[in-house]
Amino acid sequence: MMIHSNSRYVSQITRDTLALILAGGKGSRLCELTQYQAKPAIHFGGKFRVIDFPLSNCINSGIRQIGVMTQYKAYSLIRHLSRGWGHLNRDLGEYVELLPASQQYSPSWYEGTADALYQNIEFIREHSPKYVVVLAGDHIYKMDYGDMLVQHVESGADMTISCIEMPVREAAGSFGVMCVDKHNRITNFHEKPDNPCPLKDKPEYTLASMGNYVFNTEFLIQQLLADAKNPDSQHDFGRDIIPAVIDNNQVLAFRFLSVDGNAAPYWRDVGTLDAFWQANMDLVAVTPELNIYDQDWPIWTHQKQSPPAKFIFNDDDGRRGYAVDSTVSGGCIISGAKISQSLLFSDVHVHSYSSIEQSVVLPQVNIAKNVNIKRAIIDAGCQIPAGMNIGINKADDIARGFRISQNGIVLVTKDMLSSVDYK
Repeated sequence: MMIHSNSRYVSQITRDTLALILAGGKGSRLCELTQYQAKPAIHFGGKFRVIDFPLSNCINSGIRQIGVMTQYKAYSLIRHLSRGWGHLNRDLGEYVELLPASQQYSPSWYEGTADALYQNIEFIREHSPKYVVVLAGDHIYKMDYGDMLVQHVESGADMTISCIEMPVREAAGSFGVMCVDKHNRITNFHEKPDNPCPLKDKPEYTLASMGNYVFNTEFLIQQLLADAKNPDSQHDFGRDIIPAVIDNNQVLAFRFLSVDGNAAPYWRDVGTLDAFWQANMDLVAVTPELNIYDQDWPIWTHQKQSPPAKFIFNDDDGRRGYAVDSTVSGGCIISGAKISQSLLFSDVHVHSYSSIEQSVVLPQVNIAKNVNIKRAIIDAGCQIPAGMNIGINKADDIARGFRISQNGIVLVTKDMLSSVDYK
């Protein structure tokens, strides 16, 4: 819901806000796609990384004091942040600060989402914001955090949790869900329950947590200190912090709605191969639900300076280079090949008589002649040999050691290809 408060008022609130992005997740459900990098670092949408979406939301919302907490396989994430997000002006108090697990308060790495903030409690105190926004670093969406902050301030809440209406069957076992009263005060919160509580007016839907929270700073610090002393805690917001505070404090839900307040906004957790593939496929629709061409809400990133995409050959024997219902990034060369309903990242080369359909091809992939690929994810740097079929015959894909998702999407990586016998 868009709150029409005075823009000056909103900007004062956002300037007094520190954003902390949780970007240390393993992303194990993405299998080999996160073998060498954290989930927030994976490529998305032709030119972006997943982390670019919450970061861009912060910048576009007027929040320019940002800490990013990293942990597992963080090298590519740190490299991307240093290259693409070092442009903020520190003289004006703007920054994107990297916060790796430094073991200042514990001999362990971050043991949970709440522990990640606890181990950076001095960072919070040093910057002394009025409000702290805690954000998941691995979701795809566009959101004005100013709206959530205004509701938080005007309602007098101690903590606000952003949520989205979601079908009960989709939320079950996968998302934290909440029950609310008529004033949107949270009365119950359960982390990934098998039977989520339904909405009274929409029994087939529930309110699912987006993993984004707003705290009054002193309230947050009090809860982190109390949680750190609790030997029975898993030091997680969903499992520990939220259930502990809802009874005796003002903990409200912020409902993330579209601008018109009717249709559900676009929000995706790309935590599985099927979800990652589908979210990328969403972008090649004629009118995508997620508009990445929106000049009023740009998605910022770092990208290699590549030449324009090139399409060559138009011979009578079918050797034509073209793409339809697709997104093709800079540096790509489509040489006598056809691309349909696919998304190609930068520097992908596809050679003559090859066909790619309903597939996501990550950067610097070379696809030789007479290759057919359908409903697949091709990881960065793969060299696909001439004549190979992927996603055409399931038995062949299994024999080669390719991974097949629950919905039949084929994942191919460099390591898988290195063990394939082409003879």
